[in-house]
Amino acid sequence: MKKSIGHEKIKTAVFISGKGSNLKNLIKFSKLKHYPFSVDLIISNTNKAKGLKYSKEYKIEKKIINYDKKIKNDKKILKFLKKKKIKLICLAGFMKILSNNFIKKFEGKIINIHPSLLPKYKGLNTHVRAIKSGDKFAGCTVHYVTSKLDSGKIILQKKIKISRKDNRYSLSKKVLKKEHLIYPAAIKKILN
Repeated sequence: MKKSIGHEKIKTAVFISGKGSNLKNLIKFSKLKHYPFSVDLIISNTNKAKGLKYSKEYKIEKKIINYDKKIKNDKKILKFLKKKKIKLICLAGFMKILSNNFIKKFEGKIINIHPSLLPKYKGLNTHVRAIKSGDKFAGCTVHYVTSKLDSGKIILQKKIKISRKDNRYSLSKKVLKKEHLIYPAAIKKILN
């Protein structure tokens, strides 16, 4: 996927379910001249996602999609993404699994940030699992989304040392700091 000619930024949708710290970070980077993307749409599976406040703060359109009726909602989202001319989807703490059909329609254009050094610890509770296993390192991975959970091609990874004092909260904080560095960098890497 290449950037268009000139300085037009690639229209991006960010999917969230929670606090939206990665969303806020991506918005911040998208405003910098040398970052080739703009955040044009925020999609959440819940109206309780705290990150939705950034839609108001940064005047970005938001959509809340109930994920209980997956197929129907996929069609709704796809139509909406097309209307907004979205070319890239960034999952940022999005706690729902996209359907295979949806992923196929946007193949190679959906990326996710995951709080572990994939292929280790796919799925949830990654920090607890890393600590319990006595790992020396934890980290985060930006990867392409495929129909297999957390299994797509890796774009970027960042590793951090797990200290003896770390618990899931302290480790989560350290990893999140790295996520904020590598997510915009990964987008830049695939678009340039």
